[in-house]
Amino acid sequence: MVPRAVHKEGRGAGPPSTPEGLNLVSRATDYRRIADSLRSWIATGGYPPGSMLPSESRLCREFGVARTTIRRALTLLEGDGLILAIPAKGRVVQGGPTTPLYRYQAIADDLRGQILRNELLAGAALPSEATLCRRYAVSRNTIRQALGILERDGWVAVRQGCRRIVTL
Repeated sequence: MVPRAVHKEGRGAGPPSTPEGLNLVSRATDYRRIADSLRSWIATGGYPPGSMLPSESRLCREFGVARTTIRRALTLLEGDGLILAIPAKGRVVQGGPTTPLYRYQAIADDLRGQILRNELLAGAALPSEATLCRRYAVSRNTIRQALGILERDGWVAVRQGCRRIVTL
């Protein structure tokens, strides 16, 4: 079930648990109000942990706003750690079982664990992409996605010669 807002034109009220009086009057704050509405639905179990949020286009129809407005609202929720964007799949609500949805996420988690256990020391080079491909029996693209997560989160950094160094 998708939460519905009271739109500018007055079309359709949402389910009973939708915050009353959600009136999208100011374009500058539409995305914040949408984020608050979705945040409320997540908090009350309307979207339980592990569930997928509706598509951007469906949210656009439900809230009566442009895709950029929906994306700004979803970016706020991602920043709060409430949802996770999964390439080519959509956005999933965080907070449930932390089972990775993709192999690259599991590899990133494994490498992160090795760093925390001091099996990979700060300042040391990570194994090469080819070595990691063999170790995990996956493609180079999968390894690059895992390493990209670690780079983005500050666990590793790229140094001269495209070597990746443990930074934590």
